Amino acid sequence: MIPRILLCGEIEYVQDEFKEMFHGIAEVIPLVSESRSHFLSSFGPGGPYEGTVAVYRRNTSSEVLGKFDGPLIHALANTSMVRWIAQSGGGYDEIDVQACKERGILVSNTPGANNDATATATLYLMLSCLRHFSMAERSLRSGTWKRPFEAAKTHDITGRTVGIVGLGSIGLRFAHLAHAFPMRIIYFSRRKVESVPDWCEYASSVEELCKQSDILSLHVPLNRSTTGMIGEKEIRTLRRGSVLLNTSRGRVVDQEAMIRALEDGHLSSIGLDVYPDEPRVDPRLLTFPRCTLLPHIGGESAESWRTRELQALGNLRAFVLGGVGEDVVPELKAEIGNLTTL
Repeated sequence: MIPRILLCGEIEYVQDEFKEMFHGIAEVIPLVSESRSHFLSSFGPGGPYEGTVAVYRRNTSSEVLGKFDGPLIHALANTSMVRWIAQSGGGYDEIDVQACKERGILVSNTPGANNDATATATLYLMLSCLRHFSMAERSLRSGTWKRPFEAAKTHDITGRTVGIVGLGSIGLRFAHLAHAFPMRIIYFSRRKVESVPDWCEYASSVEELCKQSDILSLHVPLNRSTTGMIGEKEIRTLRRGSVLLNTSRGRVVDQEAMIRALEDGHLSSIGLDVYPDEPRVDPRLLTFPRCTLLPHIGGESAESWRTRELQALGNLRAFVLGGVGEDVVPELKAEIGNLTTL
């Protein structure tokens, strides 16, 4: 019996390549469960997922299964042969990687697949927040022409300072885009990044970064150390009238502190693509017309989706063939040697 791979999410952009990739080496089966309980009870003998060794996962599967949290991972380890979860996307905060580590399951993601899409979305948010483009479009569509747009409250981008929290691949791509205007680029990461352009300046702390920034842009993964890392102190350290951009994860920011800063004018605008409790958006955010809000589409384009699907499936194929993919998440890289090959 050849290994089986379970698709927890549709393959939309690379169906032809996908069939060729696994032809003769694995049986690919669709998700048929309509509940979390049915999913977890379906890996045993005679079940629809019997013999599954790896899972392809999209976040859309959480609508049926919920997050791949600790209880699900432990139940999966108890009832199945699954040893690999391939997340289709760069973010993997919906998977409990510590539970995976405890149960000998490796997790891969797709770093780099949506760099350009997310970075250009961030650029759009920055431009729209400074120039109030989103508000201006809404006024045109509503038939009021420019009203209530006020040019006196908008600002040019050239010469301003953008502070980037997290100079990973997306943060660095955004830095290159912003520098072209030109802008001054400063950044903070856990450690100084080697081989960055000379114009990319390192700040020794988030506080120091905030002191110097007109725009603060967030590009960090969501984990225990980054949850709430931009709070009251950090926001108030920004210059009055600054702009906050977030295309990472909603819970990186203290939403209450952010809203208070909007209410009293300390923040002139915010550009968001992510929220703490998606798809719910706090209705208070909708009352600030100069803000630009997107429904978590920053990393989505036909090109980025195609790349991430191929990358996630490539990691699965490498696993099935007896090796490991190149994209094991950082928290689990030390566990690669402990994985039993098929």
